[in-house]
Amino acid sequence: MPFKFKSPISSKLTGDDVSPEHNFHAEEGLPPLDDENKSRWERSWPTIACGAGLFSDGYLNGVGGALNTFLSTIYKKAYTNSPAQSNLPSITFAGTVVGQLFFGWLSDNYSRKQALLISTIILIFFAILGAGAYGAHGSTAGLFAALTAYRFFLGIGIGGEYPAGSVACAESTGELKEGHRNRWFIMFTNVQIDFGFVISTLVPMIVVLACTENHLRAAWRICLALGAIPPLSLLYLRLKLQEPEEFKRESLRDTKTPWLLVIKFYWFRLFIVSLIWFCYDFSSYSFGIFSTAWLDTILGDTYPLWVSFGWGTVINLFYIPGAIAGAFTSDLIGPRMCLIIGVTLQGLVGFLMAGLYPTLNTPAHVAGFVVIYGIFLSLGEFGPGDNIGLIASKTSATAIRGQYYGIAAAFGKIGAFVGSYLFPIIQRNAPGGASSNAAGQYPFYVASSLCLFSAFLAFFFLPHIGQDTITSEDIKFRAYLAKNGFDVSKMGLAGYQTAMAGRTESDLEPKGDRIAADASPVSSERMEDEKRAI
Repeated sequence: MPFKFKSPISSKLTGDDVSPEHNFHAEEGLPPLDDENKSRWERSWPTIACGAGLFSDGYLNGVGGALNTFLSTIYKKAYTNSPAQSNLPSITFAGTVVGQLFFGWLSDNYSRKQALLISTIILIFFAILGAGAYGAHGSTAGLFAALTAYRFFLGIGIGGEYPAGSVACAESTGELKEGHRNRWFIMFTNVQIDFGFVISTLVPMIVVLACTENHLRAAWRICLALGAIPPLSLLYLRLKLQEPEEFKRESLRDTKTPWLLVIKFYWFRLFIVSLIWFCYDFSSYSFGIFSTAWLDTILGDTYPLWVSFGWGTVINLFYIPGAIAGAFTSDLIGPRMCLIIGVTLQGLVGFLMAGLYPTLNTPAHVAGFVVIYGIFLSLGEFGPGDNIGLIASKTSATAIRGQYYGIAAAFGKIGAFVGSYLFPIIQRNAPGGASSNAAGQYPFYVASSLCLFSAFLAFFFLPHIGQDTITSEDIKFRAYLAKNGFDVSKMGLAGYQTAMAGRTESDLEPKGDRIAADASPVSSERMEDEKRAI
C-alpha cells in the first residue's frame, strides 16, 4: 500500500511501489542520474575504476591453486604433511570475510572512495610481501607461516573490493543508459574476476616454461609478485574518483542509522541473497582451487607441470563466454531469471558430470573432462556468478548498501572457505578413498544439489530487479523510514543537504524534456490514482 513521506525539500506523495525514478528526482529539482551533465566517458570511467579491481580477486585467489602445486612439488612431504597445505588455499578467504565486513561498514559510514583506496594499497603491499616471503634462518616452516600471514592480510584487501568497489560500481551504473546498466556492472565485476582466474593459470604456465622446473622457487615468487600490478594500475583512476551521486543523495553517514528499522525491512531478503551466495561460492571457488590437482591426477606424473597449468587455463577460459553471455542476458530478462536459468542448467550438467566421471577420469579422455567441466563452470558464471553480486547491490537502499553487500559477500566467502576444507574430506571419505572415482563424483553431486536448491530460493524468494531498482529501492526505504518516524531530511551527505536547503522554489521546477515528461498530465493522473489507492 502506498504511503507518504517528506523528503528534504518535498512533501509530495511517493508510493511504496513507485519505480520510475523521474517523479522522485523531479520533485527534488534534480535530474535523473543518467541525465547528469556529463559526457559518456565521465559517466563510464567511475564504473570501470570501481569494479575492475575485482580482477585481483580472481588472480590472487586463483594463483593460490598454482602456489599449492608449486610448494607440493618443491617441498614434497614437508609441505603436504604440514597444516600449510590446507591453510594456504583457504586463509585468503578468511581475510576476505574480515575485509568485506569491515570495508562494508567503512564505505557506508565514511566514504566509498577512501574505502577503495585503502583496499587498493593493502593489495599492493601484501602481494609484494607474499612474493618476498622468507622463513627465519631459512626455515621451511617459517616460510609457510609467513605466506599464511601475508595471504590473510591480502584477503582483507580483496574483501574491500566487494562492498566498496562493487557497490560504487552499481551506483555509478545509474548514470549509464537504461537497458545497458546490468551488463556494464557485470563486465567490470564478475567478468573481471573470471578473467583473473584465467590469467592465474596462464601466468604460471608461462613462468614455468621460462624458468623451467629446475627453478620453481623463483617461479612461484614471480607469480605472486605479478599480483601487485593490477591494483597498482588502478590507483591513479581511483585517486580521481568522486563519491557516486546516489551515495551523495541517500547516505546516512551524517546521522544515526536506525538499525532496528533497517533489520526489520531487510533481514529476510539479506538472508536469501546470502544463502544463495554461500551455495555458489561453496562449489565455484573450491572447484577452481582444486582443478589443477584434479588435472594432475588425470594426467599422471609423466606430464610436465606446465601442461597441467595449460589445461587449467583452458578450463578457466570456459568462465568467460558464460560470464559475457550472462551480462547481456541479465539486461534482457532480468538478473533473477538469468540466475535461475543458469544455476538450474549447471545443476543438471553437474549430475551428468558425476555420472560420466569414471569414463572421463583417464588421460585418454582428458579433453572430454575439460569440455564438460568447462560447460559446468560456464553455466555457473552465466547464472549466479554474474547475477548474485548484481542482486546484492540492487536489493537494498543506498544508505546501507555497503554493509548489506558486505554481509552477503562474506557469507559467500564463508561458503568458499567451508568448501575448500570439506572437498578434500569428501574425497578422502568416499568409497575407495581419495584416488577412487567416487572421490571425483561426490563433489559434483554436492555442488549440483546446491545449484538446484539455489534455483528454488531465487524463484520463490527474490524480488524482480529492473533497470531503476536502485532508485526505486531508495524511494521505498525513505517511505518506510518516514512512516516509522525517522527524519529523512537528514539523509544525504552534509554538503548535499546544504545545497538542497539553499534551493529556491524556482530551482525546484522540473527541467529538461525528460523531467518535463514526468511532470506531464499523464504523470499527474498517475499520482492521483496513487492518492486514491491510499
